[in-house]
Amino acid sequence: MRNLFLLLWRNNFTILFLLLQSLSIYFLIRNNRFQQVSVFNSTNAVVGSIMGVVSEVTEYINLKENNENLSRENARLKALLPESYYENRSVRTMVADSSRSQKYSYIAARVINNSVNKRNNFLTLDKGSLHGVHPDMGVISSTGIVGIVKDVSEHYCTVMSLLHKNSKVSARFNHNNYFGSLSWDGDDPRIAQLSEIPKHVVFKIGDTLVTTRYSAIFPEGVMIGTVRKSNPDMGGNFHDITVNLSTEFSNISHVYIVDNLMKSEQNDLESKTESEDDK
Repeated sequence: MRNLFLLLWRNNFTILFLLLQSLSIYFLIRNNRFQQVSVFNSTNAVVGSIMGVVSEVTEYINLKENNENLSRENARLKALLPESYYENRSVRTMVADSSRSQKYSYIAARVINNSVNKRNNFLTLDKGSLHGVHPDMGVISSTGIVGIVKDVSEHYCTVMSLLHKNSKVSARFNHNNYFGSLSWDGDDPRIAQLSEIPKHVVFKIGDTLVTTRYSAIFPEGVMIGTVRKSNPDMGGNFHDITVNLSTEFSNISHVYIVDNLMKSEQNDLESKTESEDDK
């Protein structure tokens, strides 16, 4: 302790100078809008670079598992190609079908920041308005649903994670059309809760849950998770279901931003109908 005091005493003028210099810079930034904006932009650039480096290191560590997920996804997509089917007749007829139009487009993105241990969790992606991203677009991964785009800059966007108190997703059983509302209680990032499923609906542990057609944000049939358990009957009219989420939020590096190309048309029509009913 004595040596510490001696060191401080020998360098007291240098320490005093640094303190006064720091104080003057603080007051300069605090009382000048231009300096505040300059420091904020510089800080964002530095933080963005650091998060990018951290993301690259994490991505390398998880490279094997990510490659396995991508391989499974590629296998599933290849199974849908015409080359994966065969004709059981000698004559093959090709028909040009003009009734099919594209409804969803996808933007591949990389996760550069993520949280799972807060009540309201967000992700940051390396795609922004320059890449066609705008608020309220859905975000999915190779294993399931991730969240919804909230704010967008030129090169980045933030995503309200499924692990957020305001996040609610319409979910249905894969084997029938019964659907409910999926939300997160803020506890385990691997588990969510499904409500509004009537008591007469029959299901079993392990049943798959996917997105419904009622969402203008997510395509129908995107994986959400599986039934973990159903709490005992407490006298209500609905099941209280615990769900194992298919997305591992603590180990996610690549996602797809989903753009519903017909969302504006649907929203405009529904808004018009609602406004007419209110008259």
